[in-house]
Amino acid sequence: MIIMLRIPYLLDIKLIFRWLIMLSSLLAMPVKAETAGQPQIAQGIQIGVQDSGDYLIWSRTDRPAKMLVEYAFNPDFHHSIRMPGIIAARQADFTARQLLTNLPAGQDVYLKVRFQGLSANQPLGDIVSGQFHTLGENDNIRFIWGADTCGQGWGINESFGGFKIYQAMRLAQPQFFIQNGDSIYADVPIPASQPAENGQIWTNIVTPEVGKVAETLQEFRGRYQYNLLDKNLRSFNAAVPQIWQWDDHEVLNNWSAAKDLSADKRYTEKNLAVLVKRAGQAFREYAPIYWQDGSRSKPIYRKISFGKLLEVFVLDMRSFRGGNSDNLQTTESPATAFLGKQQIAWLEAQLKQSTAVWKVISADMPIGLNVSDGQDSQGRPRWEAIANGQDGPPAGRELEIQGLLQFIKHQHIQNIVWLTGDVHYAAAHYYDPEKAKFQDFSPFWEFVAGPLHAGTFGPVSADGTFGPQVKFSKAPPPGQANLSPLAGLQFFGEVNIDRQSREMAVSLKDIHGDKLFSQLLKPALPD
Repeated sequence: MIIMLRIPYLLDIKLIFRWLIMLSSLLAMPVKAETAGQPQIAQGIQIGVQDSGDYLIWSRTDRPAKMLVEYAFNPDFHHSIRMPGIIAARQADFTARQLLTNLPAGQDVYLKVRFQGLSANQPLGDIVSGQFHTLGENDNIRFIWGADTCGQGWGINESFGGFKIYQAMRLAQPQFFIQNGDSIYADVPIPASQPAENGQIWTNIVTPEVGKVAETLQEFRGRYQYNLLDKNLRSFNAAVPQIWQWDDHEVLNNWSAAKDLSADKRYTEKNLAVLVKRAGQAFREYAPIYWQDGSRSKPIYRKISFGKLLEVFVLDMRSFRGGNSDNLQTTESPATAFLGKQQIAWLEAQLKQSTAVWKVISADMPIGLNVSDGQDSQGRPRWEAIANGQDGPPAGRELEIQGLLQFIKHQHIQNIVWLTGDVHYAAAHYYDPEKAKFQDFSPFWEFVAGPLHAGTFGPVSADGTFGPQVKFSKAPPPGQANLSPLAGLQFFGEVNIDRQSREMAVSLKDIHGDKLFSQLLKPALPD
C-alpha cells in the first residue's frame, strides 16, 4: 500500500521524530535520588508547644513531598484524625510543620508521621511514631530545661552512647522542655577525634557540614541535621514537646553588633549580618515553632500559657542587644540595650496582665554572672552578658534590668522564677536585695542548667550589683575546664508544680537523672 502525504505533514513527522529522540534519551537517563523510591525521615519528628496553646509537629524529608500527620487519643488509633498533607519544599530544606489545634486538655496524644511524594501514585515513606500529653486541669506540672548541645567538638560518640543526657531527660517524663539556646555550635568544628581528660580519646561521627565553621546556609542547616543523627535526641523529640529560644552559638560565639571577623581566618564570609540572616533562617527551619502570624514573622520572644498555674515568658537576648563593650555606661542608650525597649515593654505588660500563680522567665543568659568576652581595643574587659564585673551601682546593660526589676516590685508582681543556661555548669542563685548594691527590687531565684552535651566549665564569678547569693554550684574541679561528657558533668533542670499546694520544686540533675540539688518554693499570696 502506498501512503500519499502532503508536504506540510512532512514537517510534522520531522517534529514528532525529534520528540521521539528526546523521549528515548530521557528514558535512558538515571533517575535523581530525590525522586526515586520512598521519601525518608532521617531526622525524626519534633513536637513544639506554641504560644497559642496549640502543638506543632515538625519533620523533614529528603525531597519534595507531603507530610502526612495522623493522631489519635488511643494507641490503637481508633477514630484517628488525618490532617491534610503539608508540602515540604526545597526552599525550606524539605522541612514541614503541621499545627494541631484545639486538642483536648489532659489527654495522651499518639502520632504517626510519614511523607508521600507529590504525585498521588507515588509511594508512602515509613512511619515515625510519637506520643505526648496535653496538660489538664487535674494534672500536676513537670517540665525540664537546659542549654548547650554539641559544643567544643564533643559530638556524637557512639561508643559513649551518644547524647546520653537526652535519654535521662526523656525518662524523667516531663510534659515539656525549654531549650534555653545554643541548640547547635555553628562556630565550633567537630573533628573525628580529640583528646579528653585522663588521657582518653573522644571519637565523633562526622559529616561534611560540621568539619568547619558554618558560613553557608547549607552548613548552618547541616549542624541541625547532625544533632538529629543521635538516636537519644530523636527519641526525646518524639516524646517531649519543646519550647525553643536561641543564644550565640546558633550563629557564632558571643555575637553582637560589635563582633569583628576581619582577623578570624576561619571565616571567608566576614559580614556578620549575612551570617546572622543565614543562621536565623536555618534556626527557623529546624526549631519546632510556627513562625508566621498571617503575613508577619513572629519574634522569638513570646508567652506560653499553661493555665492558671503557670506561664512561661521566653526571651530573646540576642536580636536587640547593643554591641558587647566594657558595659560601664551610666545612662541608658542603644549601646546599653540587652532586651531592647520593645521587648522590655512587652515583658512588663505581659507580667502585669498575668494571673498565673507562677511566672517563669526563660532567659538564654544569667543576670548576675560575669560572662567575659575578652578585651576591647583599649585593653578593657568586654562583657557578653548583663553583669560588668563591678559590684557597684547599675551600669551598662544593668540599667535595663534595674528598670525591669523595679517595675516588677512596684507593680506587686509575685512568684517570678528565672531559668537559664549558657555558662556550662549547674547553679542556684538567690537574688537578695538586702545583700545587693542596688536594693529596689523584690527577691527572686535564678536556676542555671547545662551543658546538655558539651564541654563543662565554670564556675563564673558573681556580680554584686543585684546581690546574687550562690546557694548551689556544680562545676569542674579548680584548674580544669572543657571537660568532656565522659566526666559526667552534664546537667539539666526539672520543675515540679503541685496543683493542690501550688508549690514549685526546682531540681538540678546530672547525666544519669540523679538529683543534685532541690529547692522548694512556696507561692506568695497576693498583696
